[in-house]
Amino acid sequence: MTLHIPFDNSYARLPADFYTRLKPEPVPAPKLVAFNEPLAEELGISGTDDPRLAPVFAGNVMPDGAEPLAQLYAGHQFGGFSPQLGDGRAHLLGEVVDRSGHRRDIQLKGSGPTPYSRRGDGRAWLGPVLREYVVSEAMHALGVPTTRALAAVRTGEDILRERPLPGAILTRVAQSHIRVGTFQVFSSRGQYDALQTLFEYTCERHYPDVESPDALLQAVCDRQAALVAHWMSLGFIHGVMNTDNCTLSGETIDYGPCAFMDRYDPQQVFSSIDRYGRYAYAAQAEIAVWNMAQLATALVPLMPDADDAVARFTEIVHGMADTLQREWMSRFAAKLGIATPAEGDGPLISEFLALMHKGQADFTNAFRGLLSDDARDQFTDRDAFDAWETRWRARIASEDDPEGLMRRSNPAFIPRNHRIEQMIAAAVEGDERLFHHLNAVLARPYDDQPEAEELRRPPTEAEVVPATFCGT
Repeated sequence: MTLHIPFDNSYARLPADFYTRLKPEPVPAPKLVAFNEPLAEELGISGTDDPRLAPVFAGNVMPDGAEPLAQLYAGHQFGGFSPQLGDGRAHLLGEVVDRSGHRRDIQLKGSGPTPYSRRGDGRAWLGPVLREYVVSEAMHALGVPTTRALAAVRTGEDILRERPLPGAILTRVAQSHIRVGTFQVFSSRGQYDALQTLFEYTCERHYPDVESPDALLQAVCDRQAALVAHWMSLGFIHGVMNTDNCTLSGETIDYGPCAFMDRYDPQQVFSSIDRYGRYAYAAQAEIAVWNMAQLATALVPLMPDADDAVARFTEIVHGMADTLQREWMSRFAAKLGIATPAEGDGPLISEFLALMHKGQADFTNAFRGLLSDDARDQFTDRDAFDAWETRWRARIASEDDPEGLMRRSNPAFIPRNHRIEQMIAAAVEGDERLFHHLNAVLARPYDDQPEAEELRRPPTEAEVVPATFCGT
């Protein structure tokens, strides 16, 4: 049966200033590593037994209806503005309207150079491709809004990084790839007609009830606040919260130097290039607000009066801190079995986190351990934990189903950094078994899965991965 992707490409109908049309650069020997059959079914893709699957998702063969292009955008990277970025190693093949009626992008990542490559080779090596596949699918299973992984393909060629490494291409699925940086590029260039077109397109695609730039800003702020609070409740550190990695859809995008914490440390940084902790775990809420301030700045030209716009946008952005706090409180209260936070719950949560930090407790296992007798073992000051536990149990005694809520809010399994690195090292040597095992276990993160108990173990000192890296 021939592969069929039901393309319906709206972004390609936007003006030519929004992208460059070009095909992916073919690779010598594509070989399929993984294909996400359930996601393909969700997208309405048929004929997945087609032997051309690997060539299609390597970019060698263009399926009917594809209109490959590289998108243009700008962005603040670690606080410094880059007036032109764009897809330097990615090609948007097109869009589908899935079985639920939602429009989704299908994009190849690592598929060759584009006019936006900035001297890069446009390629990806196997490690970052498998990392993004595993972590993005794990995030989906955890309930976090995220891009998805449809396929991973080896290219049959080596990519030069610190040393020659096997090349690969990821097929990424997203509600869209519209970023804060997409608005920034047209606003900074004074291309206000294009900015207006982008605003109307974004509203139609993601916020059909929104009619004004300030309403769009408010809606995006709300989604970003909910997203970042969700990250933090899972101990997730994005690592590169640049404005070009901040989507208008409210999805997590770009799994480069990301990681889930093992030992709880609010100042934890994993990105090898984040030397000053700009994107540390505890800084993520503040950076989300900062990113929304950049979106607000880009939207000012669309408002009839600039002074009124600045006043209104300032009010919205400043109000995001309260939204973040409410979202954070809701998430962390649920982790303790509290369905509706009340006065006094904030200190209860903060004291538990302080005990975790002091005792270098494992973030995931400490929270999950509250469902059993394991939590106490995570703490060095067990008398302090016992005192806290007494107050906590008194607090949840009046809750309807605290255990059920905690079980739904505290995963047993996360994609731990040392397991990801072990998986990559094995795959580079041709052994993909751990990759497939991780995907299978992480698809059910809230289930106990005693047969996979080893994957719950934090790293030994020798296994600790102190830094993660961008795929480029």
